[in-house]
Amino acid sequence: MSATTSVDTNKSSAKGKRKKSLVELLFEGRAFFALIAIIIVFSSMSPNYFTINNFLIMASHVAIYGLLAIGMLLVILNGGIDLSVGSTLGLSGVFAGFLMQGVTLPQFDVILYPSVWVAVVLTCLLGAIVGAVNGVLIAYLRVPAFVATLGVLYVARGVALLMTNGLTYNNLSGRPELGNTGFDWLGFNRLAGVPIGVLVLAVFAIACGILLSRTGFGRWLYSSGGNEHAAELSGVPVKRVKITVYMLSGVCAAVAGLVLSSQLTSAGPTAGTTYELTAIAAVVIGGAALTGGRGTVIGTLLGAFVIGFLSDGLVIIGVSSYWQTVFTGAVIVMAVLLNSIKYSRR
Repeated sequence: MSATTSVDTNKSSAKGKRKKSLVELLFEGRAFFALIAIIIVFSSMSPNYFTINNFLIMASHVAIYGLLAIGMLLVILNGGIDLSVGSTLGLSGVFAGFLMQGVTLPQFDVILYPSVWVAVVLTCLLGAIVGAVNGVLIAYLRVPAFVATLGVLYVARGVALLMTNGLTYNNLSGRPELGNTGFDWLGFNRLAGVPIGVLVLAVFAIACGILLSRTGFGRWLYSSGGNEHAAELSGVPVKRVKITVYMLSGVCAAVAGLVLSSQLTSAGPTAGTTYELTAIAAVVIGGAALTGGRGTVIGTLLGAFVIGFLSDGLVIIGVSSYWQTVFTGAVIVMAVLLNSIKYSRR
């Protein structure tokens, strides 16, 4: 009798473990399964959705969100938030457009036309400076991340409007005789059939993955995000890590601004409005905890693709833009709910 009872107990325990592992698998891979479900649903509703060319076009749109989300992931892993990335994207695009249009030096009666790579480097430097301002405000002046980055959001957007007087820089493809051509290469060119913007996203994702998993900085970031006080007592340079992640977020936003402006061959001061919310949503859908210390690059990329493929799919089947906002918001709420269930169980 006791042997039979023991066998039954073992069987029920094995079934419980299998059930638990299946539930955990669904929780861990929810972004991947959601992406597969989106592809299946929209492919059945439109013959134009499930094509290689359409996937590449949608991926080029996702590249913008993905770059912002990678920078946002680093900040959220640190236990912070960066609401300024959308405005930094807009300011970076305007700054690049300003450089490509020519910089006038009235005292020398000269107009300088920087090459496209000079404009790219200077724009990335601008993004790093904006991020450094955020980091210093938060790390040294103890301003809450929400308030500091919200303030920088308005400042960056205001500077972009002042630089352009509310107008848009057009025709950024440049002129060969001035030596400032090639800016549209980021947005329109392809390498082995893959859009350059997607390749840029892949490079940043790989670099971020290596940074988080193979370097001491990655360990510092996870530990400071999980428990900042304990990490500081353990010798982690918490303030330096905080400033660095905000600078990296600013650089990612600047690169996203370059890619977007290149795709449009124009730069407007209102570009990137509400993109910071999309970036946060991608990180959350990818399984990161808003409290810090938990999250992966792969999950974040899947979250960005979920949002991008969902939005483009709704456009393809002719759904109103108002309903697109509703569906996107519902996905975000569901992702946060699943995160809460997952981490509360732990």
